[in-house]
Amino acid sequence: MVSNFIKNGSTYVDNSKTFESLNAQKRQFCDFTVKNLFSFWSERGHSHRPGHGGKDSGAIGINTILEKDVVLNIAKEILKLNQSLFDNELDIYLTRYNDTLISLSDRGRLAESLNADVFVSLHCNASQNFSKGTEVYVHNSDSTNSKESIALGVSVLNESTQKLGFKKRGVKFANFQVLRETTDFCPAILVETGFLTNSDEADYFLKPKNIKAIALTILIGIINYLNAEL
Repeated sequence: MVSNFIKNGSTYVDNSKTFESLNAQKRQFCDFTVKNLFSFWSERGHSHRPGHGGKDSGAIGINTILEKDVVLNIAKEILKLNQSLFDNELDIYLTRYNDTLISLSDRGRLAESLNADVFVSLHCNASQNFSKGTEVYVHNSDSTNSKESIALGVSVLNESTQKLGFKKRGVKFANFQVLRETTDFCPAILVETGFLTNSDEADYFLKPKNIKAIALTILIGIINYLNAEL
């Protein structure tokens, strides 16, 4: 799967699909970390974390919905789906299980200490315009797991946008601390699930069934990536 990606200037190309790089764009996001050990698929490790928490609410939606609550709900739903659909074949660890604030450094150290095979940081986006859609970030370096991170990001992005109908905004590059401090240990991505400042997407996040749908597409995207890497 990774071999299908070629570097073309500041973009990566997968067949006819081009994903833009935003190297020059510096934005602050929150992350989500979970760790999964895929014993069924040859003991693959996976790490995820819900962004923000505690006094750091993250983005605030136009309907007053908070990013920290949305991403924690998604993360918890991933745990439930892993149990109900996959009989806990994945060993998943969250960086937080309640409304607490975990430092970026501690989130990165979790992936290292658990020897995770995959690191996923979950977020919701915000904008001053009418932006919408889902995007995924990877670290903008030629690290050991750079191509693997891109492949993971493409898998999660494709599954999420194709099944949920969100606009595909691409896999992009950024020097976010949580990615910078984890990509040397395992493939790492930061997922911006949607825009809380977009009325349609903000309302979408209010419904439990939609949170479950988002969680399922992220989980399947990760599994598809890991199976392709075997």
